[in-house]
Amino acid sequence: MGSFFRSPLFIAIVGCFTLGLAPFLPEPHLVGKIRWVMGGAVGMQPKDWFDLCLHASPWLILLHFIFREVISKI
Repeated sequence: MGSFFRSPLFIAIVGCFTLGLAPFLPEPHLVGKIRWVMGGAVGMQPKDWFDLCLHASPWLILLHFIFREVISKI
């Protein structure tokens, strides 16, 4: 069990629930950025795109680890 807390998967999960969702109130920042992009990304500046990438990166890393685990089982 101790090795799980040192695994890249655990670090990705912690990243998703901290950086990936921060700030939590009134809604997760990533959700607001995704809504902005889905609405046409009107008025988005380069710093907003960077912010989207920053908050989405833990989720993409987690998806990578999950995908890699599923592929290794096939």
